[in-house]
Amino acid sequence: MNILIKPLVTEKMTTLSEKYNRYGFVVDSRATKPEIKKAVESYYDVKVVSVNTMNYQGKKKSRYTKAGVISGRTASFKKALVTLQEGDIIDFYSNI
Repeated sequence: MNILIKPLVTEKMTTLSEKYNRYGFVVDSRATKPEIKKAVESYYDVKVVSVNTMNYQGKKKSRYTKAGVISGRTASFKKALVTLQEGDIIDFYSNI
């Protein structure tokens, strides 16, 4: 099971990482906190202090087009906030 799907790189997450050494990831919805901790520690070679998770439900969206109303749903996902030990950092921009 691929636990880490993608990192969250937004203005809010950048502020959290600078201020509190906390990073965000979109993770598999079946992943547990110990699995997320182990995956981040092995992949980025850092020490994880805590993991907070939250489930986001998909929202209903609709658009008005020439053909009529198109209705759909955005995807549901699970987000994990990972707090690292003092002095450890994750650089998402090193591969660019």
